[in-house]
Amino acid sequence: MLNSKFQLPLDKLFEKAKSENRALLLAYIPAGFPTVEQCKKIISAMIEGGVDAVEIGFPYSDPVMDGPIIQAAAVQALANKVNMEDLFDIAKHTSEIGGTALAMTYWNPIEKYGVDKFVTNAKSSGINAVITPDLTVEESNSWIEMSNQNQLGRVYVVAPSSSDKRLELVSANCRGFVYAASLMGVTGVRSELSQAAEKLVGGIKKYSTEPVCVGLGVSNAQQVAQIAKYADGVIVGSAFIKVIQESKDEAEQISKVRELALELSSGLKRS
Repeated sequence: MLNSKFQLPLDKLFEKAKSENRALLLAYIPAGFPTVEQCKKIISAMIEGGVDAVEIGFPYSDPVMDGPIIQAAAVQALANKVNMEDLFDIAKHTSEIGGTALAMTYWNPIEKYGVDKFVTNAKSSGINAVITPDLTVEESNSWIEMSNQNQLGRVYVVAPSSSDKRLELVSANCRGFVYAASLMGVTGVRSELSQAAEKLVGGIKKYSTEPVCVGLGVSNAQQVAQIAKYADGVIVGSAFIKVIQESKDEAEQISKVRELALELSSGLKRS
């Protein structure tokens, strides 16, 4: 299995950030949280605050990678009866306002929806890449072939426990970027980051020229600045979800999200 090279708008985004001597800021939000229309407004606020790309997650009933904050958001989205069409609608909105849309979903919903149909609609809605946290490279032959044929980015997650052999295999089959989990465990806001993340990024870069983005546990500008020193992108999810959950109304959600995005983006520039 080899990584097919093709140019994604996401590639140009990383190139631009590199020329500006900074990392990218990627934000995560479940599709349809807290509602489909409010989700769109929140994404607009994220981009206005300095978020470069948005991972739009498909809410799933058995999210093995997600901590309690994102799980609660997914439960709310599922209660709203969010479906795959809503994800594509939100992705299209993200693209139309000048953002870069990514999709993050477990593999079962893609299979249930139909892989061919998913790829077609992902492309037409402006999705650059798909992050599949529970799909292994060994089970990806058809997905790799199809995503290459349709020039759709493909992102796998690597953990600090990954061996060098594993890092080489997974990194070689990512297209768009490699998702480096900063720690073992699930998503969530943490006061301190694991030192394993920098070592993991260094390990990936021995085998791949793809950008590397670090996620899990990032919640403030100081942590963003720490990661920006060695990674190409910083992924923030739970911190955004938390301020949305704690806001008293929709207006405050928009204001707090924009404020957090501005704070986080202030740490992207490398000294």
